[in-house]
Amino acid sequence: MAGNFWQSSHSQQWILDKQDLLRERQNDLLALNEDEYQKIFIFFANVIQVLGEQLKLRQQVIATATVYFKRFYARNSLKNIDPLLLAPTCILLASKVEEFGVISNSRLISICQSAIKTKFNYAYTQEFPYRTNHILECEFYLLENLDCCLIVFQPYRPLLQLVQDMGQEDQLLSLSWRIVNDSLRTDVCLLYPPYQIAIACLQIACVIMQKDTTKQWFAELNVDLDKVQEIVRAIVNLYELWKDWKEKDEIQMLLAKIPKPKPPPQR
Repeated sequence: MAGNFWQSSHSQQWILDKQDLLRERQNDLLALNEDEYQKIFIFFANVIQVLGEQLKLRQQVIATATVYFKRFYARNSLKNIDPLLLAPTCILLASKVEEFGVISNSRLISICQSAIKTKFNYAYTQEFPYRTNHILECEFYLLENLDCCLIVFQPYRPLLQLVQDMGQEDQLLSLSWRIVNDSLRTDVCLLYPPYQIAIACLQIACVIMQKDTTKQWFAELNVDLDKVQEIVRAIVNLYELWKDWKEKDEIQMLLAKIPKPKPPPQR
């Protein structure tokens, strides 16, 4: 995505303060503790990833959809819209904004139905309950809540520039790219500019690959290293949470604890 990040709505309206974020979540955190809340968002990021892959979307589109999903719930309770409805709605909107091409509504619904039945049957015992009209109505609500701020700058482009500058593209790009994908399961995309996220993911990749020679390169970067370390901690905490989480055993219980919106539509 070309353009100036610092003049964008992403920079000016959607880099949020952590205290504000926690304050907005207080109602949901009456029903869920913080780990449970994060596990629910990990699960739905996985849902968006699977739906996106089955629709053969580029990773940029999937990442933008995930950011829309997180932005919506940064300002709203989980009970405002069922996350299972919002996830495909975010994919539909992101595919338009990222100029991927039109996804037919019937194909989107059909892939949601098959994914719930085959990939996520450990979480849902019933069929996908929504139809095209629900997704289109939800899209208007999503647009309103995003304040029509739809351009999302992702860490992928700065990451590519950084690894090229470091001269370690062959060894580090694939791993650091996967870490950027994983970072979408944390709050960092709501709290920090994408270039800082890219640096943090590259730093984690260097530690994993034991690239000690890169320390001087990081030291010479003109960047707020305290912020980078905060991002590193958030991603490492995600891996700690992930390591011990038995998703297939726990997720039905967690989904049952989500504050509920109005009943799903009658079929």
